[in-house]
Amino acid sequence: MCYGQREVDLSENYYQEIQQITRQFTKPFDVVYTSPLKRCVTLAEQIPGSLLLEEKRLMEINFGDWEGQLWNDLQGKEVTDWMNDFVRVQPPGGESLEMVCNRVQAFLEELRQQSYERVAIVTHAGVLRCIWANLIGVPLPNIFKIKVDYGQVDQFILHPNPALDQWVGRIL
Repeated sequence: MCYGQREVDLSENYYQEIQQITRQFTKPFDVVYTSPLKRCVTLAEQIPGSLLLEEKRLMEINFGDWEGQLWNDLQGKEVTDWMNDFVRVQPPGGESLEMVCNRVQAFLEELRQQSYERVAIVTHAGVLRCIWANLIGVPLPNIFKIKVDYGQVDQFILHPNPALDQWVGRIL
């Protein structure tokens, strides 16, 4: 199903999965930023931190009119055009990958100016790929070559000078 920004029910074992993830965090964060979608907020509320902030720029891609439809049921020129250039072409009423990455980049630029020491970001696979693309310069047409697992936790050092950004490692 196509569900970028669509709210979906959480799985029966979601709370067990949250515990597996949050066990990895031994020290609290200064701030926890989260996509406002329930599947992220529910996790973010369990992460130790002094401040929880919902951030719309961390939402998954907006598939517009395609939200809630089965991928196999989508047909026509609009789908073909999008499949041929998912970087720049928007689904009807939605946004392109380029638009998502631009809003994620704007968020990262603002975050670079903050004085936080430890920040947690709870977001979606598409947004995480945009973060990776921003930090290591992956061309957007190759963004889906970046493997993102469900529940994955990556650690980055974000520096005011982007040339000094650093990927520390994958925790999960």
